[in-house]
Amino acid sequence: MACTTDFIDFICAQLEGVGQIRTRKMFGDWCIYIDEKPIILACDNIAYVKKNPAIVSLMTDAESGIPYEGAKEHYILDIEHRDRAQSIIRALLPVIP
Repeated sequence: MACTTDFIDFICAQLEGVGQIRTRKMFGDWCIYIDEKPIILACDNIAYVKKNPAIVSLMTDAESGIPYEGAKEHYILDIEHRDRAQSIIRALLPVIP
């Protein structure tokens, strides 16, 4: 099941103010870029972020999952909680190429 456009719009609204947001549909799901960096994979109405040492302390209680077959395990981003989600994205931005 692919993401709904409502879910993608919700993610973008929750992250407003963190940086320049751009979305791209890929293989039936979405990649969300912030400041031209691929930060979120949105698959099956779930937002995923890469497991990265920069956010380990922020994601101690986060669930993990695999966004698509063949992918590495990612953290599941709780996009419902705007301030926390924005903090996680701000921590990732400097370390994602």
